[in-house]
Amino acid sequence: MSIIVQKYGGTSVGRPERILNVARRVLDAQAQGHQVVAVVSAMAGETNRLIDLAAEVTGEGRQPTEREMDVLLATGEQTAIALVAMAINAMGGKAVSLTGAQAGIETDGVHTRARIANITPGEVHRYLKDGHIAILAGFQGRTREGRITTLGRGGSDLTAIAMAAAIDADLCQIFTDVDGIYTCDPRVIPEARKLDEISYDELLEMASSGTKVMQSRSVEFAKKFGVRFEVRSSLNDHPGTLVREENMSMESVVIRGVSLERDQAEVTISGVADHPGNAGKIFGAVAEAGILVDMIVQNVSKTGLADVSFTLNKADLARAETTLKPVLAEVGDQVLLEAEDGIAKLSVVGIGMRSHAGVAAEMFATLADAGVNIRMITTSEIKITVTVSEDQIETAAQTVHDAFGLGGEITETGG
Repeated sequence: MSIIVQKYGGTSVGRPERILNVARRVLDAQAQGHQVVAVVSAMAGETNRLIDLAAEVTGEGRQPTEREMDVLLATGEQTAIALVAMAINAMGGKAVSLTGAQAGIETDGVHTRARIANITPGEVHRYLKDGHIAILAGFQGRTREGRITTLGRGGSDLTAIAMAAAIDADLCQIFTDVDGIYTCDPRVIPEARKLDEISYDELLEMASSGTKVMQSRSVEFAKKFGVRFEVRSSLNDHPGTLVREENMSMESVVIRGVSLERDQAEVTISGVADHPGNAGKIFGAVAEAGILVDMIVQNVSKTGLADVSFTLNKADLARAETTLKPVLAEVGDQVLLEAEDGIAKLSVVGIGMRSHAGVAAEMFATLADAGVNIRMITTSEIKITVTVSEDQIETAAQTVHDAFGLGGEITETGG
């Protein structure tokens, strides 16, 4: 008998009628001859409600301890799994709810952003063998010492994929409020096409470039352990998008998708002395301030001075300026710092770029024809990313999406 792991997000269990819908879906999967493990997130809005409660009782300007926040936030998923199990049992099924600790999920000791260290799924196997549907709390686990921890953003996806690996499931299904993974955000490009399949590497690049369907670390875990998973909607029965290891046929598709990310900012430090260690001083200071940077470009002129530019979230821009000002005198005599927000990133992704030339040229020419000015450029083996003014990002995305023929059947040849 095959084993299926299904993950249901917060919107899928956000109201009683949706919980009943999930219960029916899980029972249908079992009726088809599968053993079923369902990983469930907290009901939509519940985590934010708990965070607000913590702020009220802690007081303005004070932060609750991370240990107690984990204890509090873990209750959101526990409420949801109990309700789903109740619904299944009321429909005549056999279901049992299990917390992360009861399911054997052991984590490191980092509260609010723990990593999974080990899974011992003995209890899960025992209940499946007895004919139960196992309903697991996503987003949580416990340390070896027994302390409750939470896994941070995207933690329920990670729970599902990690459990699928641990119990050698035949398939992991990530149910959400979208039909699958699209060639671009359908809210920006209405004619964007749902993908039948995508490789781990392509989805990782799209996730890092603004696609919000899956968190990167869940995809990384799936790739490491070879877990095939499907992203599909819990609100209909449409097929989703299968995420899997790449194969030869995938390379015939040059561009798999276009991603965009708004709310970016750009920092440029000009006049940096071209000496070993100066880049380390700049980015060391930024890292110590807890600021995440993305694109980094450095140009060295014949005068021996360099310009260093990088992008970051615009919410971190003021902090980055404050952090870098004391460092400027250490990296050159005539250093100038310029900062600008109103920037957005546009990326094209596809493993077919490995075997097809001219993608960058076509992308840049297309943007030029549309009057879109490119500010920065970075590339990887399967991705090209540029920054543009945020007020041009939708035009840029539409233009590039059209140029590579992503709105209809995906083309198998390309520039």
